[in-house]
Amino acid sequence: MASRSCANFLHLASGNLLDIPQTPRGLPRVMTVPGIISDMDSCSSNDGDSDVASSGCRERKIIVANMLPLHAKRDRETSKWRFSWDEDSLLLHLKDEFSPEMEVVYVGSLKVDIDVNEQEEVAQKLLEDFNCVPTFVPHDLQKKFYLGFCKQHLWPLFHYMLPMCPDHGDRFDRILWQAYVSANKIFADKVMEVINPDDDYVWIHDYHLMVLPTFLRKHLNRIKLGFFLHSPYPSSEIYRTLPVRDEILRGLLNCDLIGFHTFDYARHFLSCCSRMLGLDYESKRGHIGLDYFGRTVFIKILPVGVHMGRLESVLNLSSTAARVKEIQKQFEGKKLILGIDDMDIFKGISLKLLAVEQLLQQHPDLQGKIVLVQIVNPARGFGKDVQEAKKETYMTAKKINEVYGSPNYQPVILIDRPVPRYEKSAYYALAECCIVNAVRDGMNLVPYKYIACRQGTPGMDEALGVKPEYPRTSMLVVSELIGCSPSLSGAIRVNPWDIDAVAEALNTAITKPESEKQLRHEKHYRYVSTHDVAYWARSFVMDLDRACQDHYSKRCWGIGLGLSFRVVSLSPSFRRLAIDHICSAYRRTNRRAIFLDYDGTLVPEASIIKTPSPEVICIIKTLCDDPKNTVFIVSGRGRASLSDWLAPCEKLGIAAEHGYFIRWSKDSEWETSPVGADLEWKKIVEPVMSLYREATDGSSIETKEGGLVWHHLDADPDFGSCQAKELLDHLESVLANEPAVVHRGQHIVEVKPQGVSKGLVAEKVLSRMVNGGKPPDFVMCVGDDKSDEDMFQSILTSVSNPSLPVAPEIFACTVGRKPSKARYYLDDTADVLKLLKGLATATISKPRCLPEIKVSFESNA
Repeated sequence: MASRSCANFLHLASGNLLDIPQTPRGLPRVMTVPGIISDMDSCSSNDGDSDVASSGCRERKIIVANMLPLHAKRDRETSKWRFSWDEDSLLLHLKDEFSPEMEVVYVGSLKVDIDVNEQEEVAQKLLEDFNCVPTFVPHDLQKKFYLGFCKQHLWPLFHYMLPMCPDHGDRFDRILWQAYVSANKIFADKVMEVINPDDDYVWIHDYHLMVLPTFLRKHLNRIKLGFFLHSPYPSSEIYRTLPVRDEILRGLLNCDLIGFHTFDYARHFLSCCSRMLGLDYESKRGHIGLDYFGRTVFIKILPVGVHMGRLESVLNLSSTAARVKEIQKQFEGKKLILGIDDMDIFKGISLKLLAVEQLLQQHPDLQGKIVLVQIVNPARGFGKDVQEAKKETYMTAKKINEVYGSPNYQPVILIDRPVPRYEKSAYYALAECCIVNAVRDGMNLVPYKYIACRQGTPGMDEALGVKPEYPRTSMLVVSELIGCSPSLSGAIRVNPWDIDAVAEALNTAITKPESEKQLRHEKHYRYVSTHDVAYWARSFVMDLDRACQDHYSKRCWGIGLGLSFRVVSLSPSFRRLAIDHICSAYRRTNRRAIFLDYDGTLVPEASIIKTPSPEVICIIKTLCDDPKNTVFIVSGRGRASLSDWLAPCEKLGIAAEHGYFIRWSKDSEWETSPVGADLEWKKIVEPVMSLYREATDGSSIETKEGGLVWHHLDADPDFGSCQAKELLDHLESVLANEPAVVHRGQHIVEVKPQGVSKGLVAEKVLSRMVNGGKPPDFVMCVGDDKSDEDMFQSILTSVSNPSLPVAPEIFACTVGRKPSKARYYLDDTADVLKLLKGLATATISKPRCLPEIKVSFESNA
């Protein structure tokens, strides 16, 4: 079993980013095989690239969250800590989805500070009694991490609040960011102490731990890692203002599966990946995937549910029945409207109260007949904004009660104290209407709980004095800006900022006919009861298992420093092309064919200067001057520019416009592909492309002799990609009966004649060499684009021809680590240049224009 030591994590961040005391290592070792205690302090390679899977280990789920699902209280008599499960915790609820044989380990912080001297004893007790591993983040660090960076930076930003001025949020503080990273590192330490990487799945929850995946992936390249975000994910315009945006994005992308409540949140995340990291996504059989250095990071969209069994069990409690009767008596003859929210500036409590005030003003007949009971959960933060929200809530409630109340009637009742579950369930069961008016919220399960409690149970029916067959009703008024809104199609959706509309929605809700209330309730209950927390957890774990299936079928290695670390994952047969390896083959062969792409291979794709450098010209000329070589530049560019730029290379062959034009040397004439004689289709294509060029700012059209290209590199990434898909469909439709093909490449949509491709160029050159009595014994092809894949495929097919006397050595090489038909890869154009330099020095006449080249003897493995 690989080492669990995390001492070397400190080098992940630059400077003193993680310069904190090491956490205690007093946790007992975890038994992973019956009778065998794993040795977690043994030393071994930390590259996480072992292909040996463990056997006989019990599969476990390691649930990691900021807080453990526990309550902690010190016993007054013994002064010992006493712990109990937090029955309201979602983390505890999802455990019920797993089979009894499945072991679930929780990693997180406690809600109380534990003295350093007591930490080892508490850790032992929590592991033995609850299977929980406490992180014990130091108090000062916890304050900066949670109350600082999480609550003052991430929480407002993810809820669309920017620090435009000092009174409107705190400006970015790098010290708080360092605390966030340091706390995440402590969580990583604890996970590494208990994980069996070959068998365990790690499921990380929420925005507090978004760089934790980087730490874990750094140490264990093949860790099975999922993440679920329970808050909203902001649009790219908001998210891009975060100074550490790339570090957090790359942290999430080190997971195998990332979950969101709604498509909007996932769409915003994908847009950020596209705009800030240049990553594209695609949907495969219903699953959205991002290709990230050869790894597919899957995106899951599924809102969380409630635990039906636990809600029903609370409804059946005698304490719940007793409280129901008390509430019934208290509000006899009145319609109860219920709100349950955290004291938070985003929950819209004051807006809700203003809507009730408007309702009472516009409908005087409702005065004395309706009551809003607003239960206020304790605030999770203690900032100035929370205090201001609380003050405004109390002032608004007081004003409403003074104007519309009476000695025996208060239209607004604020319950600002910890309310037990049974009492909340009693209010849910009796409320005529439930309103959730948040201005922004990740999910919010209050409507789901309300629906479940309104359905009732036999025990609750008895307490209410209703028969089991009595029709169930419920009405929901929900903000359209919260995560649960899309799944509640029978609710009255409102803009929480529109006070008049919310007031009218409340009036509609309480005056709806009973038959319609019943239909809406039945629709909601069917959804809530089938899409519960078990369904959510089971679906996520199944998708996580599917996302990790190819972990051991690929070669993995880590690249990048600090929080930019990521894992490259590629096929075992796909490897970096070592210069010494190809130079050795080059020297011992005599009939060589060399095919080179231009853009993205010899010249960087993003470079403004597209002409080849003098060094490139010198290298190519040297290769061409060797009589053993047949060298071709095969490009999508026009023949005029290529022949002009490469004029010094007189013996160079050029295939322009993907082979529509071919010239064997500077002295020979251009040959035109006979299949492209009919170009009348260009008259159809040009006006269509012009339409998209005018509609897409930053796009342009390149006119070639044998084709047309629409470029969108400088357009908005999302809009350009969307327009490219639309243009592709449009052109394929209008060219259905024309001798032309439409091809979508990197930031382009190109139309060219049928039967013209780079693959056919390679076939033609190799065939001519064979027919000329010089069958190749060395074939090299380097390219970076999708069109170059045709060349790779063509070379592999052509050289397998049985008519060849000897099978040549083949080096098909793509630029960039990505899925390809090529067997080899080079990282970028700089690597290509180094390779060509190596070949140039190995040729007969060493070029005088090149400095001495020291060949790197790197392994071909």
